[in-house]
Amino acid sequence: MANRTLNLSEGLYRYLLAHSVRETEQQRALREVTAELPQAVMQIAPEQGRFMQLLVKLLGARRAIEVGTFTGYSTLCVALALPEHGRIVACDVSAEWTGIGRRHWAAAGVEHKIDLRLGPALETLSELLENEGEGGYDFAFIDADKENYGGYYELCLKLIRAGGLIAIDNTLWGGSVADPGKNDGDTRAIRALNEKLIDDARIDLSLVPIGDGLSLALKK
Repeated sequence: MANRTLNLSEGLYRYLLAHSVRETEQQRALREVTAELPQAVMQIAPEQGRFMQLLVKLLGARRAIEVGTFTGYSTLCVALALPEHGRIVACDVSAEWTGIGRRHWAAAGVEHKIDLRLGPALETLSELLENEGEGGYDFAFIDADKENYGGYYELCLKLIRAGGLIAIDNTLWGGSVADPGKNDGDTRAIRALNEKLIDDARIDLSLVPIGDGLSLALKK
């Protein structure tokens, strides 16, 4: 028995994947293509994708936002969990990386659920807020440049409804957030957001040690 989060051995991690992750053919194919890229570390883990799919279904989400799409694995996970009439607004700046995802979204039959917006995400989120108002979305996933995490969070908090959920990736940052010797810009930005979240009375919070740390902020 244990009263703290397990440190997974390689064998136990393989067991976890084998007994919790149900990937479609296109999810697996996209993950394998992305693994060949030099930036592959930017992709979320398959168990995190599965966890997010479950969260989206539990919320009964119809409208979602993603800040940071990369090659679109997380986008595909969320789109598959949305109902047929659901939509996810996917924000990124790279036509090259998202182009990889678009091929797999189409092959998976969910391209019609994905509204890809290329451009700075702060601008895209601000436009959504101006054009659609507050509270129109059920779920948001933030996984982009760390120094803008605070801005992304504030805009997403306005865009999601009461009872909606924001999931924020990389909030353990490989352990650097707890290492006083690590003070680069990204680490400081994540630390600042973590301090903000723990004191934010507008949300209920849990930081889940899945992947590189996933903070879950449920809007009150």
